[in-house]
Amino acid sequence: MDDAQDDLNPEQTEKLLQFQDLTGIEQIQRCRQILEGHDWNIEAAVQDTFNEQEGAPTVFDRPPSRQEERTPLVNLQPANQRVILYPGRRPQGIFQWTYYLLTMPIRFVWTTIFDILRVFVSFFRPDPRRFITDPLGDVTKFISSFESRYGQRHPVFYQGTYSQALNDAKKELRFLLVYLHSEEHQNTEQFCREVLCSDNLITFVNSSMLFWACNTSSPEGYRVSQALREHAYPFLAVIVLRENRMSVVARIEGSITGTQELIDRLEQVMAENETSLVAARAERAERSFNQSLRQQQDEAYLESLKADQEKEKKKREEREKLEEEENQRRRANEEREQQFLEREEKKSDLEKQLPPEPDVSDPDSIRIMLKIPNGSRIERRFHRHHSLKWLYYYVFCHKDCPDDFQIVTNFPRRTLPCEPKDSDSDPPTFAEVGLGKSEMLFVFDNEA
Repeated sequence: MDDAQDDLNPEQTEKLLQFQDLTGIEQIQRCRQILEGHDWNIEAAVQDTFNEQEGAPTVFDRPPSRQEERTPLVNLQPANQRVILYPGRRPQGIFQWTYYLLTMPIRFVWTTIFDILRVFVSFFRPDPRRFITDPLGDVTKFISSFESRYGQRHPVFYQGTYSQALNDAKKELRFLLVYLHSEEHQNTEQFCREVLCSDNLITFVNSSMLFWACNTSSPEGYRVSQALREHAYPFLAVIVLRENRMSVVARIEGSITGTQELIDRLEQVMAENETSLVAARAERAERSFNQSLRQQQDEAYLESLKADQEKEKKKREEREKLEEEENQRRRANEEREQQFLEREEKKSDLEKQLPPEPDVSDPDSIRIMLKIPNGSRIERRFHRHHSLKWLYYYVFCHKDCPDDFQIVTNFPRRTLPCEPKDSDSDPPTFAEVGLGKSEMLFVFDNEA
């Protein structure tokens, strides 16, 4: 059994066990083959299995074989099946016996001729009851006809097909009482009015078992009569789960006239077979417990797996976050390094462009002293008619000066517009901003 379930998911395993429980097929591999053949549709698989065993057409995709047509849905010969025959009412008195003996040859001849005619007609016209078209309609039609003739007071009829009744009786672990109705039999009228519709039988049947009935003149009733192999009417059959299979444990046939006697017979049959239901209930409870336990274990495993997956996901996210931060730091370092290289290259180019320092004796030379942020001082001479941009470039190219800065005067305090802009015009000259022969200026770091 474990091998047949190794590669199944929990849903398929549950369907497999449920299908085995409903059909009573002991071979787990056979159950799996049937379910796989029906795409794991358990409703279609169960109904198809029942129909095949009863000889009805399949509801899925293949017609039943002739061998299947002869296979009944239920086990007809359990070890202790009861066959209860009620003989017909015997003649009473000389007059009835005389009438019975005189009409016996006529009845024999009539019956023989009728049987011969029926066989002869069957060669040319098949029995229409063999063609099942609407089994549920046959049942509901019988119930409607029964109520119109005998009234609403009767045991609760099962509103479904014979296969569905068997299926529900097996699922609910209840007895199923089957009644086959024959309108042509002389004892049917009395049985229905005096026995079947009696209050005692109604109470007993409704509280003890499911009750299914159908007319044997309909295809559904005829099919069931062929499966149960009745011999006389009225006909009752008691069906119950035995050894994982629905089995006929009693047949009650013939002229049934006593309500209490029938109830006693049914109670006796139920008592003799109650142990099989008790065992089935215990087995089903154990199976349900095992399934529940297995489900709990699966849920615990899934929760543990989910927790492990969450932990792994969290670790992966943290690892990816660290990697991303490291990548960002590396890119930032690369950008800073690239900017530094570009800036150094720019400084080198600008330093080469600086005009030469004028001579100290030049009357237009200006001596500029600069106090830089590190506290030291630097100085250089510029031509008073040169643009202040050369002062900016000189500070920008000096190794001890910041890259982003401002040059301000001490008194009055003002910022010199010496930084070149993107426009074509250059900053003003030293003379235009009013700088004298010697000036003390201050360099402020904008990033400090």
